Amino acid sequence: MKQPVVNCPQCGKIVVWNSRNPYRPFCSERCKLIDLGQWAAESYRIPDDGEKEGEPARKEREEGAQ
Repeated sequence: MKQPVVNCPQCGKIVVWNSRNPYRPFCSERCKLIDLGQWAAESYRIPDDGEKEGEPARKEREEGAQ
């Protein structure tokens, strides 16, 4: 059976996805910690469309203003 293979999200190295790699999807502890540090430093952002619960979506608000 062929094992799944992925690229390390940090360095791009090919990684076999199996239980012998405790750092998966990363290739090493180093890449895992670099990625964690980037999240902690807020280098990664999840887009916010400004939508709040119970509030119409931005597109609907903009269309209503025209």
